[in-house]
Amino acid sequence: MMLSYHKPVLFHESLEALAIRPDGVYVDVTFGGGGHSRGILEQLNENGRLLAFDQDADAEANVIDDARFTLVRQNFRYLKNFLRLHGIAAIDGLLADLGVSSHQFDVAERGFSTRFDGPLDMRMSQAQPLTAADVLAASDEVQLRSIFRQYGEVDNAAQLARRIVQARSEEAIATIAQLKTAIAPCMKRGRENQYLAQVFQALRIEVNGELEALKALLTQSAEVLKPGGRIAVISYHSLEDRLVKHFFRTGNFDDEAEKDFYGNLIRPLEPVNRKPVTPGEEELEENPRSRSAKLRIAEKPQPAA
Repeated sequence: MMLSYHKPVLFHESLEALAIRPDGVYVDVTFGGGGHSRGILEQLNENGRLLAFDQDADAEANVIDDARFTLVRQNFRYLKNFLRLHGIAAIDGLLADLGVSSHQFDVAERGFSTRFDGPLDMRMSQAQPLTAADVLAASDEVQLRSIFRQYGEVDNAAQLARRIVQARSEEAIATIAQLKTAIAPCMKRGRENQYLAQVFQALRIEVNGELEALKALLTQSAEVLKPGGRIAVISYHSLEDRLVKHFFRTGNFDDEAEKDFYGNLIRPLEPVNRKPVTPGEEELEENPRSRSAKLRIAEKPQPAA
């Protein structure tokens, strides 16, 4: 049974960004509901091929019955290994739609949404052992402060960490409701939802190692793309977008430009768009969740003659 997922964000823009060749080999590293993948397949002929990655078992319900399609049930940080396993040395394009799918947000038991009560889970893959509740239980105050400051950009991260340590000494923080109650004194009135979103983002990134996985993906994609091949990445918060922007611009995550003898930038990919592509008014109206989406595109240059 196919699970319900919302319409893919920046659908037409991201497919156009890939400049799809009908006989090309493409990778959708965030399969989810399969919306982007179906769009790519529609533009491929019988010689084209599409591999999709998804570590979430729920994605199994959306597998596409097509000989040109393969679902890899793994985290995209293992891109190169699984391309090799499937006999693919180089690809024509890669699409990544980062973050949490609307389906994951809408299932209370997954623990991603502040709208419901449920277990503090937040695992992208149910196969991994560490949950958000585990992070809150096992991290000391210094570690918690670092997680919330670095991954959630929470202003009062020190106060928040201290409050969690104090609250968990009285009762384990295992559910969303318990976390909300515990950290209520840290929230500014009128900005509770924004604050909770930052806290949840930080925990989710820590639980899933999201930024390290993204770094691995970007580095490997530059290696496996064919000359002229493209990568399109949709991100939803500044931490992800910054990594993508820096890597496309300089080839590293510190945004430190290296130049050759002639003053040309040494980088594996060339940015296609200087400014990110963002949703138009119509899409924002149809899907408010797309409001923070930013699409960046890069191309692997042809070797110098």
